[in-house]
Amino acid sequence: MIISEVRNELENHIIPFWNNLKDEENGGFYGYLSFGLELDKKADKGVILHSRILWFYSNAYLTLKDESLLDYARHAFEFIKDHCIDYKYGGVYWMMNYQGEVADDMKHTYNIAFAIYALSCYYRASGDKNALNLAYKLFIDIEENTLDEYGYGEAFDRKWNLVDNDALSENGLKADKTMNAILHLIEAYTELYLADHNEKVGERLKFQLSQMRDIVYTPETNALKVFFDTKFDLVGDIHSYGHDIEATWLMDRACDVLGDEELKKQFAEMDLKISRNIRDIALEDGALNNERENDKIDRKRVWWVQAEAIVGFINAYQHSGEERFLESAKSVWEYVKSDIIDKREGSEWYSEVSFEHVPHDYKEIVGPWKCPYHNGRMCMEVINRGVDF
Repeated sequence: MIISEVRNELENHIIPFWNNLKDEENGGFYGYLSFGLELDKKADKGVILHSRILWFYSNAYLTLKDESLLDYARHAFEFIKDHCIDYKYGGVYWMMNYQGEVADDMKHTYNIAFAIYALSCYYRASGDKNALNLAYKLFIDIEENTLDEYGYGEAFDRKWNLVDNDALSENGLKADKTMNAILHLIEAYTELYLADHNEKVGERLKFQLSQMRDIVYTPETNALKVFFDTKFDLVGDIHSYGHDIEATWLMDRACDVLGDEELKKQFAEMDLKISRNIRDIALEDGALNNERENDKIDRKRVWWVQAEAIVGFINAYQHSGEERFLESAKSVWEYVKSDIIDKREGSEWYSEVSFEHVPHDYKEIVGPWKCPYHNGRMCMEVINRGVDF
């Protein structure tokens, strides 16, 4: 059954793999493992990567109650606390070198959100008030430095001057604001609100949810827009299937944590419409395609998209009772087992696999974005939700 299978994947594959990437000499975790499984101990260390690692070990401890996981979380926390936070100008840096020195001092709202997410979860796991204090420091940094009259700006230099948002722009498009940043602010503020139910955090979380509902969501197509200019006018014609299904359960969770019954009802209805749409248009041959740009469907299978599809479909089943969602979740899990999980000794999950079932050898196994967050979280969500099939 799926719960025992994903527990085994988490405990006996994903966790041991990341344990082996702990950098005892320079702190944190090694930043790069190639497709050929060549470890670069001197590769830059992404701050997003380390925030996601900190969240992963913290939440794994909360799920599995294994004290050793808290030790790994503490190791990640020390690296972030000592190296990644800009105590002079606020926020967190974008990239560190392998010794923990600043390699790229860009400030990005999305990146800071992940640090808040991780620090809040680490506080819940460890009780370390320093982590919660740092999460609130970063919350204030975002609220005081990134907002304009329309919403949250995203990319800044070290002193909070706007710069091009290359980090979250794709497909040859330039976006000032993105659905992705709003979604992960929701994720971060949900975790921070869960940590100690601060009223101001709750207010800002409701604002972010309202932006997703009123600006990002398209009722005519039951899809989320992706890229925007400063005033939230649409840029490009892209539909990101993975972000849509990820957003459904993260928005539902935010409403549950807030405890707002009216919001719960609104978003449950909206998220079910999005989930049904993704199931109908994006699920093909047992797995989720990546995205649509204009009239072109990108059918490659991306590791995180499959992980989020499993959680999203289970969440939709829990809200609707529609067995088709469980069938969809099962089909994606079967695909993950057969094609995404890398069976080679010393590896983890492939980043991308072609529609023809061929792993893309130009995509790394570990990198600034390739982390234990999506696949590890999927395993923990399956375990904690308790829906077995």
